[in-house]
Amino acid sequence: MKAAGGEGSSRPLLSTLPLEEQEGQSDDLTDSDESVFSGLEDSGSDSITEDEEEDSGVEEKSEGILPPENMLAEEVSKKKVRSHRKNKGTEHNPQEEPLLQNEYVEDSSDEEDIRNTVGNIPMEWYQDFPHIGYDLDGKKIYRPIRTKDELDKFLEKMESPDYWRTVQDKMTGVDIKLSDEQVDLVHRLQRGQFGDVNFNPYEPAIDFFSSQVMIHPVTNRPADKRSFIPSLIEKEKVSKLVHAIKMGWIKPRKPKEDTPAFYDLWAQEDPNSILGRHKMHVPAPKLPLPGHEESYNPPPEYLPTEEEKLAWEQQEPSERKLNFVPRRHDCLRRVPAYPRFIHERFERCLDLYLCPRQRKMRVNVDPEDLIPKLPKPRDLQPFPTVQALVYRGHTSLVRCLSVSPSGQWLASGSDDGTVKFWEVCTARCVKTLPVEGAVKSLAWNPNPTVCLVGIAVEQSVLLVNPSLGDKLLYGATDQLLDAYVPPEEERPQPVTWEEATGEERSRGVRLIVRHGKSLKQVTWHAKGDYFATVVQDNSHLQVLIHQASKRWSQAPFRRSKGQVQRVLFHPLRPFFFVATQRFIRVYNLLKQELTKKLHANCQWVSSVALHPAGDNLICGSYDSKLTWFDLDLSTKPYRVLRHHKAALRAVAFHPHYPLFASGSDDGSVIVCHGMVYNDLLQNPLIVPVKVLKGHALTHDLGVLDVVFHPSQPWVFSAGADATVRLFT
Repeated sequence: MKAAGGEGSSRPLLSTLPLEEQEGQSDDLTDSDESVFSGLEDSGSDSITEDEEEDSGVEEKSEGILPPENMLAEEVSKKKVRSHRKNKGTEHNPQEEPLLQNEYVEDSSDEEDIRNTVGNIPMEWYQDFPHIGYDLDGKKIYRPIRTKDELDKFLEKMESPDYWRTVQDKMTGVDIKLSDEQVDLVHRLQRGQFGDVNFNPYEPAIDFFSSQVMIHPVTNRPADKRSFIPSLIEKEKVSKLVHAIKMGWIKPRKPKEDTPAFYDLWAQEDPNSILGRHKMHVPAPKLPLPGHEESYNPPPEYLPTEEEKLAWEQQEPSERKLNFVPRRHDCLRRVPAYPRFIHERFERCLDLYLCPRQRKMRVNVDPEDLIPKLPKPRDLQPFPTVQALVYRGHTSLVRCLSVSPSGQWLASGSDDGTVKFWEVCTARCVKTLPVEGAVKSLAWNPNPTVCLVGIAVEQSVLLVNPSLGDKLLYGATDQLLDAYVPPEEERPQPVTWEEATGEERSRGVRLIVRHGKSLKQVTWHAKGDYFATVVQDNSHLQVLIHQASKRWSQAPFRRSKGQVQRVLFHPLRPFFFVATQRFIRVYNLLKQELTKKLHANCQWVSSVALHPAGDNLICGSYDSKLTWFDLDLSTKPYRVLRHHKAALRAVAFHPHYPLFASGSDDGSVIVCHGMVYNDLLQNPLIVPVKVLKGHALTHDLGVLDVVFHPSQPWVFSAGADATVRLFT
């Protein structure tokens, strides 16, 4: 028989004592020695065979792929000692003698049984000590002396044919040479196979439990008899319940009556009834008591005349006061049957059945409490209240106004073909610029370092230097325009830029931007370099953006979204507002995308104005509505104001004061207080404070444009009566 430590090993696995001495010592085993064989290791039964020993050894090796030699030696020594203990005190069996002889043929007694008893602990704890653990006798197990260097290891690797199957036992530090069976076991486990060679993993499986319900049970074992015997605890509980029922402590439930119960909802109206106790109970409506007209012999004043009978027949049934005509009978037995009796009883039953029995809560509200508590106008001053100046000089209706950034000069454009520049404080016309046609729009450059006015006339935009005020200012403006250097290659543009010459330049015109069609509006960007124009056209070229310093124009849109009424630049952010007939679209010029689409809630947009902070917008329409949009809140109007009685022509915000104004064809200018708070949770406060009148209606037209003074709470209005008025 081969030793478990390896093939051809000369080291025995048992101690060097003779067999008889071992048998003698087995009676005197100490507690520590007995613990080795009494359960600290997983040993099989005492009657295990040699084949089972090999199988169990293989299974133990399969758990830790490379088992140490001392574990194998431990198993063999345990089994041998158990066999000696089993045979102790029995007669000598001659049949077992050759087995013992074969068992110890290859054993020698020149080596001790090395077994480490430190248990399952990390062996790194002993790396600083010369020993590696303790044996069964409590003596130290010293590390094997390893004086080989790398060269010796390499030579041993090249010369030893068993080097590849040699492993080191961590518990004892001894080199162990694996047998062929152990090497085969390792190879099978590495390939993912089972440790047992004779195990077949592909044996046919019998599906006892499937989705199909079988007729017969899996086992035919009868039910246990104990399942039919009631437990004593349940018997005690049942006896207690029976006793309680007998004593009357537990009353059985009454059987439910199958006969339906009917309730007359209107029978008893006393407060003790179910409906009377209801908190919100409404009593049944009472029938009117019969009067004299229902008598069989009514007094003569209750009998109708022929005219009253004819009028009663011509009335609608719902409008008649009485459902019958009073008649006179000699005696009661001559009274005929009432033809509407069944019909009236039926309607009475319907009234009782379908009557909504709900108490109507009357709310006693003072009508004045429903009016919102708005501050008084005198607490919201300053705002314009009276007409201060009238600027006369135009001969036709004045369509547009614009104030210089300094607030000293006012420009007005009229249908008489002139643009007049006024001094604000004195109402004196300081300059008149004749143009080729009616002035549709004009806008003063908002940059205070540039003196430039954009004027939309027919099919051209005139950039005019009015040469007013500081000479250095308008001189620097001319130098800025003259410093333009044309590019080497001309780029295609939707418009034509021309420099004014001769007489036009002497009037103040510096540049002419010619469009193909008539213009509706011109407006500047807040920085004063870019301006936008709107053309009366339905194509994608109806909105153009121009750069004055580079004399470059471009169309920002590829297709038309409808007829554009007004455009605006955002004062702080790169947003561009385009107002069509019913919508206001907000575009991001940097990202070149549509940001928002505001629903104006009106039929036709006439004008738009943006709050100086850029978060709120007002829109005027020809159906006499003014809508306020909170851009952070919604795409629908926050407030709709219907103060005017005619179409709105212009709306404007004050640059600094919380004021906005609207001009209408009814000839009035309404000034409102519009406070926008920094707190996003607080809604804007909108309060109308003043109605300004002064313009006379001409051809059913009233106020055509309104604009605020840049620094004072003043408002200018342009009317169809050819005047410009200042309200302060």
